[in-house]
Amino acid sequence: MKIVSPIIVYKPLALFSRSLSLVFGLTVLPGCWMLDDDGLFRDRQNDYQLASEMPVMEVPEGADQDALGELYVIAEIPDTSLLLEEGVGAPRPQPLSGNLLDEEVKIQTLGGKRWVLTNRAPSEVWPRIRSILNRNALPTAYADAASGVLETVWLQLQGDEVYKHRFQFRIEPGVQVDSTEVAILHMRVEKETEPGTWPLVSDNDEREKAMANMLASALAGDESSGTVSLLAQSIGGSSKVEIITPKDVSPFLLLKLDFDRSWASVGYSTGRDGFVLVDQDRTEGVFYVHYGDPDEEEPGFFAGLFSANEEEQRLSVTYLIRLVSVEEGVEVRLLDVEKQELERTEALRLLKKIRANLS
Repeated sequence: MKIVSPIIVYKPLALFSRSLSLVFGLTVLPGCWMLDDDGLFRDRQNDYQLASEMPVMEVPEGADQDALGELYVIAEIPDTSLLLEEGVGAPRPQPLSGNLLDEEVKIQTLGGKRWVLTNRAPSEVWPRIRSILNRNALPTAYADAASGVLETVWLQLQGDEVYKHRFQFRIEPGVQVDSTEVAILHMRVEKETEPGTWPLVSDNDEREKAMANMLASALAGDESSGTVSLLAQSIGGSSKVEIITPKDVSPFLLLKLDFDRSWASVGYSTGRDGFVLVDQDRTEGVFYVHYGDPDEEEPGFFAGLFSANEEEQRLSVTYLIRLVSVEEGVEVRLLDVEKQELERTEALRLLKKIRANLS
């Protein structure tokens, strides 16, 4: 009689049993996933909605708490900025302004002031300027990211045996979205003289102009445009332009600038993104503009030859842009031809277009 080993008999059965258990487990797993969020693999995609803001850590009195600053600051959003009429739903997103697509660097002047403008955020411009100064043998003696100020050491310029020089760079948010303005101040004193405080205007305008040209050229050709300083998210202070949306009145723009700069900036935007400037009254602080949707098709050549009346109608005044000086700066409001406030959604749509094209 042949004796069969029990191992040989039961090994296939054990393998079959384990395989059957594995198949059964794989079959049941999807069912567990679908049964409940508290199943084997809980869905966590909405957990971020349960997150809460923690208070800033406090240090003992007299200790330095600068090192405990917030790395990722939560931006403040006005409660009224998202108010919509009930049932209207979320508005369509506005198209990006052409100012935001390609990097642009230029020098602007107004009222004897000069600054370098670039359509990049201050947190990106700050490290680039520091790099440019180092590459051009202009060491930094003072740097304050909170106020957006950089100051060079005292310099001996070629051909000048009498004076020593230094420059101050003040980096601030521009009036355009994610833009930066860099103002430059030049100071000089005789070599053996004790320096005083910074002057209100440059001691030598030609030196300031030359430095502005150098900086603008370097920013335009800088290859490190992707560098961003996470520790300088609020560099240079708060935004100079805000869209204010009160509950009881029509929305408006608040420009934290003087009237002359505000008038020039808004005037620049009245010729872009569908706006056409028809007339203006500086004394009353009013721009008379025509607005046409830039996405609408222009009439053909022959249609344009025989549509003089349509052309006059196209350039008729459709909106008034009024600037009013207030304690915080200048308010920019939109009115219709009857000098009445616009409906909230329409006012917000047009204000965003003006906001995107300020200069």
